[in-house]
Amino acid sequence: MLDTLHIKNYALINVLEIQFDSGLNMITGETGAGKSIIMGALSLILGNRAEGKHFFDPSKKCVIEGEFNIGAYQLNNFFEQNDLDYADHTIIRREITPDGKSRAFVNDSPVTLAILKQLGEQLIDVHSQHATLQVNTEEFQFLVVDSVAGSFVLKQNYKESYAAYKKAKRELEELKETVKKAAIELDYFQFQFDELDGAKLIADEQGTLEQQQRQLENAEDIKRALNAASHLLENEDTAILTQLKDTMTQVEGISSFLPEASDLSVRLKSTLIELKDVAAELASLEEDTQLDEGTLLEINERLSLLYSLQKKHHVDSVEELIQLRDDLETKLIAINSSDEQLERLEAEVVQKLAIALRNAKELSEARKLVLDRIAKDVQNTLSNVGMSNAMLQIVLEPLKEGEMRESGIDTIQFLFSANKGQALQSIHRVASGGELSRVMLAIKSLVAKTSALPTIVFDEIDTGISGEVALRVGEVMENLAENMQVIAISHLPQIASKGAAHFKVYKEDNTNRTISNIVRLDQSGRVKEIAQMLSGTNPTDAAVEHAELLLKGE
Repeated sequence: MLDTLHIKNYALINVLEIQFDSGLNMITGETGAGKSIIMGALSLILGNRAEGKHFFDPSKKCVIEGEFNIGAYQLNNFFEQNDLDYADHTIIRREITPDGKSRAFVNDSPVTLAILKQLGEQLIDVHSQHATLQVNTEEFQFLVVDSVAGSFVLKQNYKESYAAYKKAKRELEELKETVKKAAIELDYFQFQFDELDGAKLIADEQGTLEQQQRQLENAEDIKRALNAASHLLENEDTAILTQLKDTMTQVEGISSFLPEASDLSVRLKSTLIELKDVAAELASLEEDTQLDEGTLLEINERLSLLYSLQKKHHVDSVEELIQLRDDLETKLIAINSSDEQLERLEAEVVQKLAIALRNAKELSEARKLVLDRIAKDVQNTLSNVGMSNAMLQIVLEPLKEGEMRESGIDTIQFLFSANKGQALQSIHRVASGGELSRVMLAIKSLVAKTSALPTIVFDEIDTGISGEVALRVGEVMENLAENMQVIAISHLPQIASKGAAHFKVYKEDNTNRTISNIVRLDQSGRVKEIAQMLSGTNPTDAAVEHAELLLKGE
């Protein structure tokens, strides 16, 4: 429900605030007074694009803000899906800057026009005589039937089971496609796996082999260097160990005279022991170092295999080859076990299809029970608003065997005839704008009794009717407003008199320019306005008396 509409700096409006009633709100005013401006402002917060620049003051931005009570509309999921803060009292704001840039906000969170439009469609249904009506869409027609049938729980059960069936079917098709591709690649995968598995790969193996390869390839140089180092320590005439022994003897000889020499002697002795150990290790290493052509050949062949496999599979290490081998093994296991998966998924699809079909049939049966009731109710209402020969038939036909849609297992069509002898046809083919307006009014009057519908705005749908018919249309609007908020722009006094709240749009001239404004009329103001609608600017006493009678419902 639209509680309040704020308009600032838009067209002929400087600042305007309209507080709407929860029931039937009538808006009247002379042609050109600004009723279309208010509708244009409302359309902006419903997500419509701003056509051109409409500023009261071109140097300031235009701001349109609507305060909505949405507690009854069950929109929590919409807010959650679009990452918006939900509140029962929600504020929608649209700003347009002088340079034409537009921004939209829901509860102060910025949103795209697409999201704003989706939300707006769930809050306000703007209905004009020349608008393309939703009455001809399957979605709306099913909404009407399900609302009257009270089958929303059945519909939700079906939608959930249908979604589960579609998901299982999609998974089965994807698995079949995977198996099909895998079967083609099976031999190739098996060849690659066998090659890698046969290589007996070991993590960190490559580094160790490359180190051994370097040692064996340089065995002569290593042996020569070790031998030379050993000779320098102890086998030459001037061997380091011999000279170190002589040095130690000299220092020990003076240690009794020089106390510091005793410490140096100890240190020399320690060094001599360490160097003897080094010399022994050098000799041992030299003896162990052999030029083993056979081992080098084996290492070269092993490394060549590793390098070849890495190049072939576009990797840089043995560890990556091992990972590739393991991945191939996993694929082979999956391919070999796919038959079991296929059987499981096929059984799951059959099971979920059966559940979806059962739920769809229950939904279909519930819908069939109310078709005649809806047609009769709408026809009665149409008869009251001057369409006594109108006929409505709702046709529910099954889809092909086994076929389902998100809406169920049926197609739906509203067939309509406005005149005697006229064949029933799709409603949009045979109904005029005025007739469609009254059909929609009749349908929504019925649906509003069972569902929380968005606010409906009737923008001059009274064109082409008058007198008693206009009075009956006003009564239908009045009844409709018992269950939902209705905003109606009208030129007919019979309809305007039915409002719970009556607003008059008017123009006033100041020294600089013309301004559009709106005021909520009190009782005396309503009498005057309706009297003027009946007989002109200066209403007669008879017109005033007639206006008073209309407001009393007489």
